[in-house]
Amino acid sequence: MAPPTPLARVLREFRGRLLVTYSLFAVEMLASLLRPYFLGSAIDGLLRGSYVGLIQLSVTHLLYLSVGTIRHMYDTRTFTAVYTSFVTGVFARNTDNANVSRQSAHSTLSRQVVDFLEYDFNYVVEAVYNIFGSLILLALYNHTVVSICLAVLVPVVLLGRGYGRRAIRLNYQQHDELERQVDVIGGRDTVAIAEHYRRLRDWQVRLSDQEAWNFGLTELLVLIAITASLIVSTEMHGTALQVGAVVGIYNYILKFASGLETIPYMIQRFGALKDILRRIGVAGAE
Repeated sequence: MAPPTPLARVLREFRGRLLVTYSLFAVEMLASLLRPYFLGSAIDGLLRGSYVGLIQLSVTHLLYLSVGTIRHMYDTRTFTAVYTSFVTGVFARNTDNANVSRQSAHSTLSRQVVDFLEYDFNYVVEAVYNIFGSLILLALYNHTVVSICLAVLVPVVLLGRGYGRRAIRLNYQQHDELERQVDVIGGRDTVAIAEHYRRLRDWQVRLSDQEAWNFGLTELLVLIAITASLIVSTEMHGTALQVGAVVGIYNYILKFASGLETIPYMIQRFGALKDILRRIGVAGAE
């Protein structure tokens, strides 16, 4: 039976602590998702002379604040321990056969794996809350707005898939270059060193350009969704539309848009993570 990979070993070793931090983040995101709804209720309530909505908003915000504060402190302690254990396992697994240049690169890439667990996975959870949670709460205000958001979701996902495929290829080439870094520097050839860093720079610029184009197209679709949703919601309700409802709709459209913006980034990060794990996992066999 093959020994567990460093990532599998770390996930098993720290499963309890990871479950706690991800659970805290889920509660934090739920409180964040509910704040615009209670903000709208607070506004409409205050206009009627009621403080119930304001109390609900205050309690929700205090929950968000307290859970978020605890999570941030707990995260630092958890993921510094995860990184130490993970990178140690990577070196222990690959020391016999991997060269120094690759070991150095894998140390850097290992940090990216832990960053994925600490930050990027949370972005996934947050995007799920922002996209699907916002759609559910928007349905309480206006079903037509939900239809508009769903119509925009399809092209954004298609754009994200195309961007992700291109970004994965660029990440692969960038990681290839990074694995040669120590050998290039050790050769003390200034021309080769300059060429190495020029190539790293070029990969990063090309990744940034792809991200910028995707961001621009996604934001254009988001603008269409926001404009159409606000027009539809106000025209359907006319002057009877409550101020708090407008605030709630607008905030949930923005949250939905924030979730859409995360989709291409996460596709790119999952692709990069897959390549990193492949390199770390097969290094000992090459």
